[in-house]
Amino acid sequence: MPQSLVLNYLHITFSTKNRQATINKNIQEELFRYLGGICNEHESKPVIVGGTNDHVHLLINLSRKIALMNLVEKLKSHSSKWIKTKNDGFGNFYWQRGYGCFSVNPKQLDVVKEYIQNQEEHHLKLTFEEEYKRFLREYNLDYDERYVFD
Repeated sequence: MPQSLVLNYLHITFSTKNRQATINKNIQEELFRYLGGICNEHESKPVIVGGTNDHVHLLINLSRKIALMNLVEKLKSHSSKWIKTKNDGFGNFYWQRGYGCFSVNPKQLDVVKEYIQNQEEHHLKLTFEEEYKRFLREYNLDYDERYVFD
């Protein structure tokens, strides 16, 4: 086959270290754009980036040219360094060590996009920890409770 054709829609989520509510409203939109820019730099088209004060969600089309773990490492390290330059209040900003990533059927893009758009409302009823564990159960992923939020 002379062409390499790939369509990998992924829903990536990760939180701030210890789920600290450090992503305030003043920085959220700029942070989301910054994360989307990192995706674009690595040919992984962002569909939507959103989240709340303690975590982010990205819906992307992962490029065939970059491994998922490499993209997530770049997202987390570059954005962490960037946010620390915004003001002294972000001097101790860190992301959690792990992340979650879930495949998305192209026919379900609108559902996931709407879910990410409505994070503030969604989290009036459910914490990030509850949300994340629900994803793990829905995708039937085995996990060790001791390390999920380390």
